Amino acid sequence: MVAAACCASAVPAWAQSLDASVEVATDERRRGISWSDGELAPAASVSVRTPAGFDFGVRVTGTRGDPRHGGADAVADVTGGFAREIGGGLRLDGFVTGHLFAGAAGRMDYVEAGFGASYALGPAEVGVDARYAPDQAAIGGDNLWIGARARVGVPATPFTVNAGVGHSTGSVDDWQRAARLRPGGDYTDWSLGVDHITGPITLGLLYTGTDIDDRTLASPYANARHAGDKVTARLTVSF
Repeated sequence: MVAAACCASAVPAWAQSLDASVEVATDERRRGISWSDGELAPAASVSVRTPAGFDFGVRVTGTRGDPRHGGADAVADVTGGFAREIGGGLRLDGFVTGHLFAGAAGRMDYVEAGFGASYALGPAEVGVDARYAPDQAAIGGDNLWIGARARVGVPATPFTVNAGVGHSTGSVDDWQRAARLRPGGDYTDWSLGVDHITGPITLGLLYTGTDIDDRTLASPYANARHAGDKVTARLTVSF
């Protein structure tokens, strides 16, 4: 808390807000596949928003030597973005993220850009998103993910229910590297979860699934044994 307060006092005048959080998850799942080799994953993040709508953030997550990322110990997601409230509950946002892997064997870093649109009405929100990583050697081609999401706060309770579905596709230059983000090729993922939010503390349970074939794949980066159905838990403390 003291560190967070010191950081807040150092925020320049143009910054509208500084947010930070620490969390731990039983498994770091992204688009239905594990990024922490199915193991406990600690994380910390900080972000700054400006009155003009620009934001910058860094999130560091333990990847526990996951072979998907060349045995990396952690990933730092460095993001710059922009968001705009259009009015009537409509919000648009875009960003660019660099995924930087520490302790990996070989070059694993890659960059992707994203765009999203959401509509909120009362305690409910629906949205669509697209994420695109251009052709890069680290991911064996390019990668496109398109998804839809929804969430609703249960009135008079601290619970929020959320759900999502997405599809990953792309080109292949190196099939072994392409298996990092698409084990076995193009696939669909889905999720259903519930969060309990009380003040700065969020407790969440999330079920994720994919249609990835669970057969053993030859690529050392596929890690297909952690690409199936799973329920994970997450504890987040925000400052």
